[in-house]
Amino acid sequence: MSQNIRRLERSLPTPPTMSAQPQSNEATTPNRSDAGQIKDEGRESRLSFRRFAEHKMKREFKEAAIKKCDEHLKEFGQCAQDNGLLVVFRCRELNRRINDCMREHNSEEKFQAYLKENQEELERRTIRSKD
Repeated sequence: MSQNIRRLERSLPTPPTMSAQPQSNEATTPNRSDAGQIKDEGRESRLSFRRFAEHKMKREFKEAAIKKCDEHLKEFGQCAQDNGLLVVFRCRELNRRINDCMREHNSEEKFQAYLKENQEELERRTIRSKD
């Protein structure tokens, strides 16, 4: 059995050895100015006041869509209470109605139209930084 282990050890590839000199990672490590620029670009998109205002308006737009679909949501909630674990099967049609209603009132196209209609509100909510 020990002979089989030795044969197996010989057939395995040898692990790479550690060299005394460190290898250069110039190809994989970006220089500091590039890394800083990438970081700044990412920060700009995260900290943009316009994006924050758009996000807040999107939330309000979604809440309005939920109010428009409130009747379907109440029906589904009642069906879920009545049917328990069988809600998946017995309330499927009500779930489809909710999804259709939300698709109609909360679509990206409608949100973009909403932004165009409320451009002044978006500008008002966007805080201008002092240069």
